[in-house]
Amino acid sequence: MLNVRRLELLLDVVELGSITAAAEKHVYSPSGVSQQLRRLESEIGQPLLQRQTRGMVPTDAGHVLAAHTRRILRQMAAAEADLAEIAGLNRGSLTMGTFPTLGGSFLPLVISKFKRQYPAIELHVRSSRFEVLVEMLENGQVGMSLLWDYEWSRINAEDFALTTVFEDATALVVGKDHRLARRKQVDMADLADEEWIVREEAHPVVEVLQRSARAAGFTPRIAFHANDYQEAQAMVSVGLGIALAPRTAVVNKHPGVSIVSLGTTAPSRRVLLAHRHDRVRAAAEIAFQTTLLEVAKESTADFR
Repeated sequence: MLNVRRLELLLDVVELGSITAAAEKHVYSPSGVSQQLRRLESEIGQPLLQRQTRGMVPTDAGHVLAAHTRRILRQMAAAEADLAEIAGLNRGSLTMGTFPTLGGSFLPLVISKFKRQYPAIELHVRSSRFEVLVEMLENGQVGMSLLWDYEWSRINAEDFALTTVFEDATALVVGKDHRLARRKQVDMADLADEEWIVREEAHPVVEVLQRSARAAGFTPRIAFHANDYQEAQAMVSVGLGIALAPRTAVVNKHPGVSIVSLGTTAPSRRVLLAHRHDRVRAAAEIAFQTTLLEVAKESTADFR
């Protein structure tokens, strides 16, 4: 492997015409430059310079190596400039994952602020179910992803590097005319006689309801299984039942419902930012995480 510093010294001698001039440019002694050039000639196995009355001139090998050195130095300068631009966030891209409730509430706030701060960064967002997001993290389709968990099913910190973004409270959704619609907070124990609208059976909010109801001493009576939170809110609005939902899922509230706090009588979920432990993180990803946490701090009250 040829030494780039020695190549640069050779090029300067060729272009400036003397060892003394090259030494002055690099604040070296002439003897130091001569020593480095002798080492380079030893590595090449043939002379690169010859002395004439007008100074040092390159041999044929010296001409060839000087031409290559010009290209090498240009490429190195371009590489340094590209890295400087990325470090300065003047270019770059990132791909991240999210889940639908955050994609429809919190994440647009983050993206809006990030794009104002770093307009040159190309941002791609993939929204999917939890299992798909984990798979995309593992195979590198996304560099980082928003995930969630509950206290009884924590994500293993050995699987991913995790940063808590905020706690997403579980809220009660009731119709505008419901007896509890004007209350700021109720307990799960107050809801034993209600009928419930839930997501499909495998959905995590079903387990949230079951655990919360069990702790409050009752078994919930299910009136309707909804495909999404918009459908659940619509059914609540016409009096078919009441529902539980993460606070982020009802930021875009149906006009016919009221959102009531359950305090600590229903568990919240952690919203997390995850990336692989072995991933070398780009400057754009680190900047996005910083913006995300800033917006989370500003918006925390909206999700309690």
